[in-house]
Amino acid sequence: MSKPKVFIDGQEGTTGLQIYDRLARRDDIELLGIDPDKRKDVTERKKRMDEADLVFFCLPDAAAREAADLCDNGRTRIIDASTAHRTAPGWVYGFPELHGQRIAVAQAMRVANPGCHATGFLASAAPLVKVHVLLPDYPLTCFSLTGYSGGGKKMIAQYEGEEKAAELFSPRLYGTALQHKHLPEMTAVAGLDRPPVFCPVVDDYYKGMSTTIMLHNRYLKGQPTAEELCLILSAYYAGEEVVTVAPFHEKGDTLAANAFAGTDKLELTVSGDHDRTVITARFDNLGKGASGAAVQNMNLMLGFEETAGLRLS
Repeated sequence: MSKPKVFIDGQEGTTGLQIYDRLARRDDIELLGIDPDKRKDVTERKKRMDEADLVFFCLPDAAAREAADLCDNGRTRIIDASTAHRTAPGWVYGFPELHGQRIAVAQAMRVANPGCHATGFLASAAPLVKVHVLLPDYPLTCFSLTGYSGGGKKMIAQYEGEEKAAELFSPRLYGTALQHKHLPEMTAVAGLDRPPVFCPVVDDYYKGMSTTIMLHNRYLKGQPTAEELCLILSAYYAGEEVVTVAPFHEKGDTLAANAFAGTDKLELTVSGDHDRTVITARFDNLGKGASGAAVQNMNLMLGFEETAGLRLS
């Protein structure tokens, strides 16, 4: 049996390079290359797409929309790592652990890979909405700390340059206009009536992410305690290998945002008491937050073991 052919359109960016490095080590697929001088040539790109069984789009949003129109043969399956199609009709949201999405991803022709901040937010919020504990009109707030690699090549160069600006040595809040590009998927996939108040923070370390939501338990259905919320999430993710829930964080010790850097795992930690709850998702922004999730989705779409090539320890 011939190996599935895979093409990465835009492999020069951070996510594209990560996907390429992962797939280049596998012997169960055939990676289709493209002459570097022709990587923006429409005819050459379409030729590779038409040859491929699956193509990754690692492109800016506008280019990803153009590429989707270009890939029109009705046979090649697509995983789009951009923001362009995450709430678009006809595209499946690529978070297999949520709401039975695993089957939908496996059968899909077009899959939108989740955003990194959205992944952390949805891992906590979406299950609680699904089981009717967190009501859709709850006024959620969220903050998310990320390593600078999430900003791509330009931001990496700023942080790793010889003349590093003084402000880059400290955490920096951004997206303070409250229009972050991940908000539409965070709202729609979680099933919320309105977007959360969301503040991302970038800090002086390469990779790793910590995304946190905070809850007043008396406004939740049934008024569960923090420990009960931990049990609810543990039951929701029972049997999952990539997304797991830590034992209840009773002592509330320090949580390091880069604890899962270099892996494709996401771990939820629930802290709090009878009145208030903090739920934190920790993962690698380049792993489950980007290329690891893309490879997981590819595995499902091509019929491989879901965790093939993933780093779970």
